Amino acid sequence: MLLRYFYDEYLAHASYMAGCQKTGEAIVIDPSRNIDQYIETAKANGLRVIATAETHIHADFVSGARELEARTGAKIYVSDEGGVNWKYDNLINVNHQLLKDGDVFSIGHLEFEVMHTPGHTPESISFFLTDTGGGADQPMGVFTGDFIFVGDVGRPDLLETAVGYEGAAEQGAEEMFASIERFKQLPDYLQIWPAHGAGSACGKSLGAVPSSTAGYEKMFNPALQHHDAKTFSRDLLHGQPEPPKYFSIMKRVNKTGPAFKRDLAVPSKSNDQFDLIKWLINGIVIDTRNVDEFRKGHIPGTINIPFNKSFVKWAGWLINYDKPLYLLVESGTKNKLMNALYSIGIDRISGYMDVVSAIRNHPNLETYEEIQPEYINNIEHPAVLDVRNGDEWELGCIPGAEHIMLGTLPDRLDEVPRDCPIVVYCASGGRSAMAASILQANGVKDIYSLRGGYSLWKKQREVSTKPI
Repeated sequence: MLLRYFYDEYLAHASYMAGCQKTGEAIVIDPSRNIDQYIETAKANGLRVIATAETHIHADFVSGARELEARTGAKIYVSDEGGVNWKYDNLINVNHQLLKDGDVFSIGHLEFEVMHTPGHTPESISFFLTDTGGGADQPMGVFTGDFIFVGDVGRPDLLETAVGYEGAAEQGAEEMFASIERFKQLPDYLQIWPAHGAGSACGKSLGAVPSSTAGYEKMFNPALQHHDAKTFSRDLLHGQPEPPKYFSIMKRVNKTGPAFKRDLAVPSKSNDQFDLIKWLINGIVIDTRNVDEFRKGHIPGTINIPFNKSFVKWAGWLINYDKPLYLLVESGTKNKLMNALYSIGIDRISGYMDVVSAIRNHPNLETYEEIQPEYINNIEHPAVLDVRNGDEWELGCIPGAEHIMLGTLPDRLDEVPRDCPIVVYCASGGRSAMAASILQANGVKDIYSLRGGYSLWKKQREVSTKPI
């Protein structure tokens, strides 16, 4: 048997390939939209991708299952659990099989048994893997999707907070408790292969270790230590981070079926400043440089989302899916940027320009100032804006600050005063820089980003008030 692990750092998403080397057949579990990696890995190992399976309808990335089916003929295995609202649409003329709890299917000599594990979503299923070709008659591990993570379990509130199904959070928590009680009956030796790692918004405290065992999680996973459903639900629902805005879009896209990447329009490259003017009028222009370079000089009207590990998260929060998108890119990053955006269904990438050339040729660059916490009082009557998450805000803030979480800022610009300077801060300075770019692009000119954010402000305050 061959088992391969694929990890997308931008999405904190794990997918897997399991292959039977005796028959040359392979299956991909929870595939991303970047299907070339699976096809190439299979070919390099003398395998053919003949199947793909999903643990649930994903909310945080575009699934590659249907594109794999279209490219390779791979049969799609998906859940038939969870009720009428949680069925996959548009599977007509698609090679697929619907699965219920207890169903078994095989890829070569690899046997997969289905366990219905609702909680994160009503249709969620997990797959036990047994290598019968090696003589085993018991599973070696289980692909848990967003059910059991290393150190956490899937959040049950997304259908309510992101999609709008009232009461779904409490119901999901109750179902998760029941699924966990069933999980606790599994043998300790079973390996656990989850669909996400640290950084995913599908849970609140996921571990950075890629895999675990059932026994280890029973002993040390905090979510598995509860003995009654009421306290479990209370603790699980408390402190979940704000679900990114794009999650509701991903649910719809993956339920109805995404466009194929091969059919997407290829964005055009331009070096023309007149094109840039048109881009700013007709769409959204994203400058992907780091925050320091952007702050020191950028084209008016552009928004800064640095291309780093948090890029996909903030792109999903801040980019309007209904508007054409244009990119100002650094050398060698264009293809990676586009694939990152495609991974969450941002398909309307209409053009791109080399950012260094664009800035060099622009006559009127803008800047904004970054200030140390001790200089806030030197600004005359500033409004202080906190753009951290809600759980961070609840633990403490700068006195007098107003709270608008960064991801919601484009929809709440009317709450930002225009008649005074704005000091914007986050935990350490990265999010406040993006917020400053959004405010400046929308006509707020007197802006300061707080260097070091709340962390440095708090540290300096503690030092200044410490008794001598």
